Amino acid sequence: MKFLLTTFGSFGDLHPYIAVGKGLRERGHAVTLATSEIYRAKVEGEGLAFHAVRPDMSGVIDDPETMRRAFHKRTGTEYVVRKMFMPFVEQAFEDTLAAGSGMDLIVGHGLAFAVPLVSEITKTPWISIALAPSYMLSAHDPPCMPGMELFEAFRQFGPGFWRMIWKLAKFSARGWGEPVNRLRTRLGLPKRANPLMDDVFSPLGTQAWFSRTLAQPQPDWPPKTMVTGFPFYDRRDAGSGMSAELRQFLNAGPPPVVFTLGSSAVFHAGDFYQESLRAARIAGLRAVLLIGRDARNQLTEPPDDSVFVAEYAPYSELLPHAAATVHQGGIGTTAQALRAGRPMIVVPYSHDQPDNARCVARLRVARVVKRSQYGADRVARELTGLLGAPHVDTARRVAMELSREDGVQNACENLLSLGHNSV
Repeated sequence: MKFLLTTFGSFGDLHPYIAVGKGLRERGHAVTLATSEIYRAKVEGEGLAFHAVRPDMSGVIDDPETMRRAFHKRTGTEYVVRKMFMPFVEQAFEDTLAAGSGMDLIVGHGLAFAVPLVSEITKTPWISIALAPSYMLSAHDPPCMPGMELFEAFRQFGPGFWRMIWKLAKFSARGWGEPVNRLRTRLGLPKRANPLMDDVFSPLGTQAWFSRTLAQPQPDWPPKTMVTGFPFYDRRDAGSGMSAELRQFLNAGPPPVVFTLGSSAVFHAGDFYQESLRAARIAGLRAVLLIGRDARNQLTEPPDDSVFVAEYAPYSELLPHAAATVHQGGIGTTAQALRAGRPMIVVPYSHDQPDNARCVARLRVARVVKRSQYGADRVARELTGLLGAPHVDTARRVAMELSREDGVQNACENLLSLGHNSV
């Protein structure tokens, strides 16, 4: 069978698709991964066919103002949708249409707005993907959405109240997808009442690429939703691994605390790394700081032998050797931190991160610190309280639960079943 996998965003959006793409290829099927041009070498390095889909994000992550607006606590998601992706929906449609020629099944993504249109035009079946529980907007287990923190006080009001809230939220965002309706008109298709939300989930089915440990299925999730577990992959480049220098540092002393902002919030770090370094010193802990390649994240005070600074390291190799992880709450980082069996502090920025933080705090493996309250003294206190029972024991138990899941196998078997049934 021939599969087209489409995705946009950071490594947290790309890596699960590489994992599933490799799984399908190893089962003897042809896989093309369609995404931004910046990921071509990474995708092709894993032996997967690549097709570029606009917009090209190569210049975006290096623009401080763009990243500031993309990670604004309240309006970041709106900015990403309306300013970074919707202006390119026609180009994305053209690219996805070309990539989808002859495919048996298209695997979508929340930002791949052209996929439902390509499916409608070509009659190629597609399946939607939810990378995190917050994609679902459940009224039974309401996600914590950025800019809506005040509504957390009304969580106990029940599904009726939350159905009304989500209905209002969808109504207020109905204009975000107007470029989709303009494209539909050009293609001779009827307009959607809410062009952003009406085609989010495929009638064929949805795969939730996260663990039931993180969130249990709810009655109002999309019909035919399958929770697969996390599909794990975390190589910066094909064949790469943790550096010998970092491995030597880990072996030279007690487990350190790992401070990271993933692969996107790292471009809007502010004083995160300076405060993290101070927090580790106050708490008397060794530290690994993964600072990315943004020059603004270089430390102003030189680290001593108790601190290791690197651009990147595979979480699957690093985090099991950590005492704890302090991170932004992206779904990819969260999944790896859970898998490592170590407690964590989550400092959510925007998008799905506040709800991922809520979910791991509910598991009692994490503490949450607001971005505006992230300071050395506060973080040192939180780390001191975190590095004892019951958080450590609970984190190990959760990791054991995750080890019994095989997200890649579950996703691949379900995709193959859907593909065969739809041919």
